[in-house]
Amino acid sequence: MKALLSNIRISPEKANLVAGMVRGVMVNEALEQLSFTPKKGAKILYKVIASAAANAEHNLKQNRDTLYIKEIVVSKGPTYKRGVSVSRGRVHPILKRTAQIRVTVDVKASAPAKTAKAKKTPSKPSSTN
Repeated sequence: MKALLSNIRISPEKANLVAGMVRGVMVNEALEQLSFTPKKGAKILYKVIASAAANAEHNLKQNRDTLYIKEIVVSKGPTYKRGVSVSRGRVHPILKRTAQIRVTVDVKASAPAKTAKAKKTPSKPSSTN
């Protein structure tokens, strides 16, 4: 129940900033939150999380309402090296960074029913005279 997106043209630092918002959250809540986040990384993460959820639904017959984001790993991809020409025939380097995003979703185990504990009655202090 995972999805992988490789060599996406966003800095890993910027993508990880958005990924931190939705780590450990239920999938439906994460998708709703990302749809209203005004960042480039939010749109990218939305697609990857939706893909991981669709993989879980189609391949493993899971219900989307019970899925949560187990982990999101944003790692560094290859860096495209470009340059800008400046005076005297020199070039200033530009590094166009890329990221690789791996999302894993899992089924949230239902919370066990709480058992009623018997209330303890406070015991009277014993007097030793």
